[in-house]
Amino acid sequence: MPDFVTAAKVSEINEGEGKVVNINGKEIALFNVEGNFYAIDHTCRHKGGPLGEGMLDGTIVTCPWHHWKYDVTTGVSIVNPQIKVDTYKVKVEEDEVKVKVG
Repeated sequence: MPDFVTAAKVSEINEGEGKVVNINGKEIALFNVEGNFYAIDHTCRHKGGPLGEGMLDGTIVTCPWHHWKYDVTTGVSIVNPQIKVDTYKVKVEEDEVKVKVG
């Protein structure tokens, strides 16, 4: 059973922004939405764009390549609700953001 792994310090991800982290060889897009942290797969399901580099508006991240939009809280595409990226459990302990992958 996978454990939570430290992905970043809380101070590394400003509110309304994201960061790409690598956990056990998997690229994860980690976002700070009003002090709450969410983790989704970094790769857009449309053409493989880098979601972690996208613009965040509330809970919606826009892929910088073709502007597909995903809700970072659910991983569901708002362009096509039948498409979803993986989401990962996140917890904050002291000043560390931890993600459970696997």
